[in-house]
Amino acid sequence: MIRTLVVEDEVAAANRLVKMIREVDSDIEILKITDSIESTVSWLSQNAEPDLMFLDIHLADGSSFRIFERISVKCPIIFTTAYDQYAIQAFKVNSIDYLLKPIKKEELQFSITKFKESQRKPIDFSMLVNEIKKQHEPQYQQRFIVSYADKLKSIDCNDIAYFTAQEKSVFLVTHQGSNYAIDYTLEKLEGVVNPNIFYRINRKFIVNIGSISSMHFYSKSRVKLELTPKPDVDAIVSTERAAGFKQWLNK
Repeated sequence: MIRTLVVEDEVAAANRLVKMIREVDSDIEILKITDSIESTVSWLSQNAEPDLMFLDIHLADGSSFRIFERISVKCPIIFTTAYDQYAIQAFKVNSIDYLLKPIKKEELQFSITKFKESQRKPIDFSMLVNEIKKQHEPQYQQRFIVSYADKLKSIDCNDIAYFTAQEKSVFLVTHQGSNYAIDYTLEKLEGVVNPNIFYRINRKFIVNIGSISSMHFYSKSRVKLELTPKPDVDAIVSTERAAGFKQWLNK
């Protein structure tokens, strides 16, 4: 029997996958269905490692790649994911398979066959997991091209103190106090800058954590920031973003 762990946070998807696995291969024994990073780490810590794992990449409590940061997993893994087919095909050469949701029976059969064949030769699954993790890590913008007078300039994100919206324009402000108009909205910027470094505090500001010189309690649970360089208007964390801002600071 192939002792198998299924990690999937959607009950319907988990039940469907288990039913399909049993239909495709009677040699597979489902040991457990876990639905989160925490429950998976806990189960793996208390039980012998399975022969095979079906692992959903996106779980309710975060990326399943965090499991490998907390516990050593040496068994082969078949990932399940909703990523586009181009990305799926890119990893099929690695002898570790992906199943694109919604999972099709013939693709499941192919993956299980591939797993069985892989047992005839050793595979460094930890190396493959690291490769896949790198590919799924978000890629954030590192530089912005700005124009002034008749010149162009490239500004590294580490040199940006904050972005601010004024009237109908958005400006990039450097730690040195230079400011440049950029062809972005704050909404678009939120999706391209590194959220570990930048945080949108209200409708007018996205701030770099390195630009905050001090913080003060303000009315209605809000927080007032003293930024360097000092902006023309107060930088106040809005009520609806205050809780998220504190979590961001505490990372």
